[in-house]
Amino acid sequence: MNRVDQYLNAAERANTRRSYDSAIRHFEIEWGGLLPSSVDNVARYLAEHAESLSLNTLKHRLAALSRWHQDHGFTDPTKAPKIRQVIKGIRAIHPSREKRAKPLELDILQRICEWLTHAESVATTRGDKSGALRHARDRALVLLGFWRGFRADELAGLRIEFIEITPGEGLTCFLPRSKGDRQLDGRNYSCPALSRLCAVEAVAHWLDLSGLKEGPLYRKIDRWGQLAETGLAPGSIIPLLRKLLAQAGIANAEEFSSHSLRRGFANWARLSGWDIRELMNYVGWGDVKSAMRYLDGADESLKERFERGMNRILPHPDNPTPQKSVPQMPPAPETALTTIEVLLQLSPYTGNSRRKRLALRDMTTSCLARFQAQQIDRDGYLYQLSVPSSSTDILDDHLYALLDELHQIADARQCVLEAVCRDPASGKHWD
Repeated sequence: MNRVDQYLNAAERANTRRSYDSAIRHFEIEWGGLLPSSVDNVARYLAEHAESLSLNTLKHRLAALSRWHQDHGFTDPTKAPKIRQVIKGIRAIHPSREKRAKPLELDILQRICEWLTHAESVATTRGDKSGALRHARDRALVLLGFWRGFRADELAGLRIEFIEITPGEGLTCFLPRSKGDRQLDGRNYSCPALSRLCAVEAVAHWLDLSGLKEGPLYRKIDRWGQLAETGLAPGSIIPLLRKLLAQAGIANAEEFSSHSLRRGFANWARLSGWDIRELMNYVGWGDVKSAMRYLDGADESLKERFERGMNRILPHPDNPTPQKSVPQMPPAPETALTTIEVLLQLSPYTGNSRRKRLALRDMTTSCLARFQAQQIDRDGYLYQLSVPSSSTDILDDHLYALLDELHQIADARQCVLEAVCRDPASGKHWD
C-alpha cells in the first residue's frame, strides 16, 4: 500500500469501509447489478429487497452506492428524485417500528456500581488480581459511558494519553475520531467530578490499580490479571454490559445494549431540565431527529407526568410528588447553525383549500418548528430556519430529511408540494 492509499484509508472509519464494501458486494455480486449503475437499476434493486431488508439497511446500501459512484467519478444515481420517491413508497407500504435499546436508568446505574464496588472488594480480599482489575475497569467504563453518553466505539477508542484528570474537579478527554465527526477534526469531551456515581473517581481508580500510563483505556484482562496491549473491541461492550446487568440482578438484561447508556443519560438530562440544544451540544448530536429518538423512552409513567404537571400549579399538601435528586451537569458549547430559507408551494389535488391550510399547519408545527422556523412573508410560504451545520454532510442530511417529511405531509393531506431550501449566504439549493 503506497502512502496515498494509506491516507485515503485513514480518512474513513474501518467499520464504515467494511460495511460499504459489503454493501457493494451485495449489489454487484449477490444481486448481479452493474457498476456504474443507472437510476432505474438502483430503483429496481430497492424494490426487489423492500420486503426482505429494513429501510435503514436499504438507506445504508444507497449510501455505499453513492460513495462508489463519487469515488470513481461517475454521476450518482442515488440522488435522483425517483430514488427518493421509491424510498417514500417503501416506507408507506412496509412500515416498521424501529427497535431501540432499553434506557439504562439512574437507579440501575447505581445498582451496577454498588455490585461492582462490592465485587472488587471481595476479589481484593481473596487475592484475585484479575477479578479486582476487571471490576474496576467495568465500573469506570459504565460510569464514563453513561455520564458522557458515549457510543461503544467511542468508549473503545479512548486513549490514556488523551485523558487529563483533575481530582475533585473533572476529566477531559480527546477523541480523534468518532461516528459523527465526518471531517475527522476530533473533539474534546469533559465530565465533571460528582458527589456520587462519579466517573472521574472511577477512571482515576482504574488507572491507579492497573498502572496504565498510555494506550487504550479499556482492555482485555486474562485470568492471571495480565492486561492486553490492545483495547476492547466495540462489539465486545454489549455482551460485557449485559453480563454486568445480569450479575447485578437486573431483569431482562438482554434488552439492554451499549446505546442504553446514551439513552439513559438523555432521559436523565431531560428530567433534569436540559433543553434539546444543550443535550445535542453535550452529547455531540448534529441531527435533531437523532436526539429526539433518544428521548422517547421516558423513565416515568404518563400518570406520573400528568400528576407532576398538576402539582406544579395546584400543589396537593397531602400528596406531594417526590422530586428526583440528580447531579447537575455543566452547559455545553454552542452548536454551529446555518440560516436556511424554505419556500413552500402547495396545491390540493381537488382544489380544496382546506387541505392546503391543514398541510401547511402540519408542516409548520412539526417539521419546521424543530428548526426555530420564522415566517418571513405575509402568506406563510417562506420561512427562515436555523439548521445545525457542524459539517456540510450534516447540513445536507438535515435538509434532505426535512424535504422528505414535508412531502410525506403533503401526500397525507392530498396536496402537491414544491419545496426548495436555500442558503442565502452561498446561494446553494436543496430540492
